[in-house]
Amino acid sequence: MQKLLHEGVEVETSFDGYHAADFPEITAEKQGHRHPVHTVVVTHFELARMIERVNRRFASLLRTEMTKLGVEDVGPAQAMVLMAIGDVELSVGELLDRGHYVGSNISYYLKQLADGGYIDRVASQRDKRSARIRLTEKGEQLCANLRDAGGAYNRVLARDADDLRNLEIAFQTLHRLELVWGNAARYGI
Repeated sequence: MQKLLHEGVEVETSFDGYHAADFPEITAEKQGHRHPVHTVVVTHFELARMIERVNRRFASLLRTEMTKLGVEDVGPAQAMVLMAIGDVELSVGELLDRGHYVGSNISYYLKQLADGGYIDRVASQRDKRSARIRLTEKGEQLCANLRDAGGAYNRVLARDADDLRNLEIAFQTLHRLELVWGNAARYGI
């Protein structure tokens, strides 16, 4: 374990109890070189597992921050919906496109958020069966508070230009995975 921010916060340095040395490796010896060079081989399944773990850890972090803020009536998933809405007014369909939610889940989340006073649902002028959604002042304040809390974590994660570049590469790689996996699911390989 290593200390984070000199505050006595312990951080795991392994993946689910496994270290990089526990993953399959290709060595330079196998490739005909004299000195072994260890390279971790990462499969799509390992990437998916890592993404799930990171998502769970982030949800836990959001839950902790919301508890500090005294927010007990919504959870991390609903907070992410609020962040997806942002400062625009949009339809449920547009929200689904922005956030990759399951339709039945988003209906439940929106009901909770409306009941808690975080969003307003306004009937569409054009189609009375459709609703437009926007944040209330309470929803905007929660999003602002979560963004402020996120700033501290950003400073820990991105301490210098190399860290910022690594974050950019990680984002680009995840975006590329999203596109490749989405296209493969729709059209095959």
